[in-house]
Amino acid sequence: MKMQSVLASIALAIAGSAFAAADKHDHAHEHTPLHGGVVVEVKDIDYELVAKPSMIQLHLRDHGKPADVSKASAKLTLLSGAEKQEVELKPAGDKLEASGAFKVGPGTKVVALVTIGGKPAGTVRFALK
Repeated sequence: MKMQSVLASIALAIAGSAFAAADKHDHAHEHTPLHGGVVVEVKDIDYELVAKPSMIQLHLRDHGKPADVSKASAKLTLLSGAEKQEVELKPAGDKLEASGAFKVGPGTKVVALVTIGGKPAGTVRFALK
């Protein structure tokens, strides 16, 4: 009886490692920045944040192709040291964008709450380099 338990444990361990190997995230697209920003993937969507002192853009790609952002928006929270800034991004062509004066630079952390068609699409966290 003890041998059956050992064999069952080994079988479960092998099955678990096979499942973990099959669960690796392998898509036919790269997660590289196309616009000079920082890329994070959430729920199969690549979010690329381009943050400059006078402009912030958020590009969305679905499996490597630009996503329709005509009915999307995003609320960003910029955290730079002890300073916090809220920014609303609106559609601008094939991206979400805002202009203004932003405290962004290496070490700035950004949390984006993205909405598409009035429904929450996800929360995306960035760390600027």
